[in-house]
Amino acid sequence: MHITSEPSILYFGTPVVLIGTKNENDTDNLAPMSSIFWLGWRCVIGLSAFSKTTQNLMRTRQCVLNLPSVNEVAAVNRLAKTTGSNPVPDGKLLKGYRYEQDKFSIAGLTKQDGETVNAQRVYECPVQMEAVVETVHGLAEGDPDQRGKIVTFELRIQRVYLEESILMDGQPNRVDPGKWKPLIMSFQEFYTLGDKVHSSTLGEIPERLYNTLDRERAIKSYEVANLI
Repeated sequence: MHITSEPSILYFGTPVVLIGTKNENDTDNLAPMSSIFWLGWRCVIGLSAFSKTTQNLMRTRQCVLNLPSVNEVAAVNRLAKTTGSNPVPDGKLLKGYRYEQDKFSIAGLTKQDGETVNAQRVYECPVQMEAVVETVHGLAEGDPDQRGKIVTFELRIQRVYLEESILMDGQPNRVDPGKWKPLIMSFQEFYTLGDKVHSSTLGEIPERLYNTLDRERAIKSYEVANLI
């Protein structure tokens, strides 16, 4: 039986992402978040307007989306309640956040230079995606009490790097969902995907039919760069 309920959060489960951005003093910021969804080679993320990542994205318009697997959960957890903002915003102080300048060292993670963006990839993450900001929107713009507190970014993916261990055998452009165990955040706790529960009719559709112009343009850009 369903009952009427008023949860404080509606976090039913989304992938954890470590967003790499460049600070104004050329140091590197790394922030965990999971308010994200993808459509083609674009995605939308939601961030506090007062976070360091938001400030960096507004200024540089570029980032790396690093997706950790279950194997990186301890490193991700070491970043919990840390911020690159100094002073720490009041809302984060209330939740027990502290300022940390070197997020990579705190997490025990390894930097890799981005190839199309000025931001760092995380070597340990099986999925790394370099992205640029296409558009920025405020959330709750029609509510004067909430306006200006949350920002959503539309990001366009420019380059994707995948660890070979999560690929389908002999297919470098297809992730094997049986091998890929993403870190999932559900109601503030870490989970991952379980075993396949049923075959999918959608799975009968060849992935190439979902190809987008963004992907084609990224491929051409990569090919041109390798010819230079």
